[in-house]
Amino acid sequence: MGTGKATKTGKRKRIIRMKKVHIERNTVQETLVIPLYARKLCTEQYPRLFRDPRAAELMGRMDYDFSEYEQKSRSMTYRFGALETAMRQYDLAWEVRDYLRTHPKAAVVNLGCGLDMTGENCDNGQCRIYNLDFPEVIALREQLIPGTERVKNLAVDLNDTGWFDKIDAAGGAVFFAAGVFYYFRTEQAKPLFLKMADRFPGGRLLFDTAGKTAVKLMIKTWVKASGITDVGAYFYLNNPERDLQPWMENADISSRGYMLGYDNLKDSSVSGFFRFLSRIGDGMMKMRIVRLDFHKP
Repeated sequence: MGTGKATKTGKRKRIIRMKKVHIERNTVQETLVIPLYARKLCTEQYPRLFRDPRAAELMGRMDYDFSEYEQKSRSMTYRFGALETAMRQYDLAWEVRDYLRTHPKAAVVNLGCGLDMTGENCDNGQCRIYNLDFPEVIALREQLIPGTERVKNLAVDLNDTGWFDKIDAAGGAVFFAAGVFYYFRTEQAKPLFLKMADRFPGGRLLFDTAGKTAVKLMIKTWVKASGITDVGAYFYLNNPERDLQPWMENADISSRGYMLGYDNLKDSSVSGFFRFLSRIGDGMMKMRIVRLDFHKP
């Protein structure tokens, strides 16, 4: 509803207030709040490593109480978690841009996109961007971040590979998934990866993973502490190259450290203690960015 405000000329300026989008607790949509707030915090705390100027804007358009996250953001644990979020998006964006350098008209596909805009941030003006997620998530995304001619928001179940037909991969295809495959069982991830490799030869799949210890810790702290009850974590890789090779013969498999594999974090915004924790993350916790380059026929 509009309201009037007097100006110096005596005229009244009309102000439009958009209706806020309500977010229900303990739903799939609520899982989008955690990374969204983390991206806002990342932008404030680590501007050289990560910038998402729209995160704060999107939060302002939500009917949701963020006070719990604001309180948590004062803790060292939460701030390091924000740094993890920053590095994950930094790493994936680096890989997407690397692929676009040799495939400028490729399809850029965000698997389990939530409210993330990594694809849009990597836009070179020629690629096609696809954001995929569950119907209820895409419904929310369409309200907050509507699609355009080259940016499509698609409501799909990733395990139902009928979505392959919606991707124009004539110029190549780079797929990335941030924090998604933890919620897959191995018997779900395996056929999906194999079918993608067969359908999109020359394409690239990127995703973050961690070892068994780290995934167990994530279940105990991040998901349960958030009060979210309808999701679980299953998929882990202790050694991506070794664990995937037996059944992923039609792809070149490589990985880098999640925290330090793409940047040494020698930045004034990152404390020495956080760099130490990052070494533990990449080492003991086996946090990795995995890259699968699908073979051509």
